[in-house]
Amino acid sequence: MRDIKTLDLNLLKTLDALLDTRSVTAAADRLGLTQPAVSGMLARLRDAFDDPLFVRARRGVTPTDRALALAGPVRKVLASVETLLRPAAFDPATAAFTLTLAATDYALEAIVAPFMAQLRRRAPNLVVAVKPLDDARVLGQFERGEVDIAFMTPQTSPPELHARALFDETYVCALRADHPDAAKLDKGGSISLDRFCALDHALVSYSGEPFLGVTDAALAQLGRTRRVALSVTSFLILLKLLRTTDLIAVAPRRLVEDAPGLVFRDPPVEIPGFTKTAVWHDRTHRDPGRRWARDLLFETAAASVG
Repeated sequence: MRDIKTLDLNLLKTLDALLDTRSVTAAADRLGLTQPAVSGMLARLRDAFDDPLFVRARRGVTPTDRALALAGPVRKVLASVETLLRPAAFDPATAAFTLTLAATDYALEAIVAPFMAQLRRRAPNLVVAVKPLDDARVLGQFERGEVDIAFMTPQTSPPELHARALFDETYVCALRADHPDAAKLDKGGSISLDRFCALDHALVSYSGEPFLGVTDAALAQLGRTRRVALSVTSFLILLKLLRTTDLIAVAPRRLVEDAPGLVFRDPPVEIPGFTKTAVWHDRTHRDPGRRWARDLLFETAAASVG
C-alpha cells in the first residue's frame, strides 16, 4: 500500500463487494454505483495495493492471491467502522457509570431524592455524585466533564446549554403545627397581611442580600415590609428551625408540603414562583446512558407534577 492517509474507506467497501460478487457489474449494483465508477475505484485500489487484485475471467473477475489475503482484514475493518457508527446499546439493568449532578439543597429534596428512588430500582449499578450548584462555575464544569446535569432556573441557565423545564414551583407560608398563629391555618384560613408582616420571619438566601428576597419585593409593591429575624443559606435547616421556634417562612411548596410538624397556606401577598430546569452540555447530549438518565429524570418530575 502506498499511504494509508490516501486510502478512501469507500475503496475498501468496493474491494469487499468485488471479493464477494466476483463481478464489477454486480458490485456496482450492490453499492448503488455505475459500472464505470466501480472500474475507476478498482483502478485506484490496484494503485493503492500495487497489485492487479482482480483479473478477467470467463464470467466476471477472479481475485489474485493478494486480494484473497486482504478479504479477512478488510471485512474486519468495515465491521469495526460499522460498530463505531452504530449507537451503543444501553441496558440500565447492567450499566455502570457515574452520573454527576449539580444541585442546591432545595433541588436535592425536590428533585434528586425522588429521582434516586427510581434510579436505584431501574439502574442499580449506576453511581451518583452530587455537587453544590455554583451558577458562576457551572458552564466551565460542564465543559470539563465535571457535571452531567445541573438543576437551575431559566434565568440562571447559560444559553450554551441544553435545557428542559421540570416543573413550576410556588411559595407557601409555613410554620410549626403548634405555633400560636397556626390555629387559624388548621381551620383552612390564612394569616392576615398585618399579622404576616408583624411576625418574625426566617429567610433562605444563597447569595447576595441576606435579609431581602422575593417576598420583600412583593411586599414593597404594597408599601409594606416584614422583619426577617434569621437568614440562612440552606432550606433543609430551615425546616428544623421552623419546628423549634415561632419563626415563620415563605418557602417552596414541594419542600414543606410533606414535612412533619409543619402547616402551610398561601401567603397573604402574591409572590411569584419559579421554574426548575434541568440543563446539560452538548458533549453528553447523545450519550445513550446519560440520555436514558435524563429521560428517567423527566419522567419522575412529570409524575411529581401529576
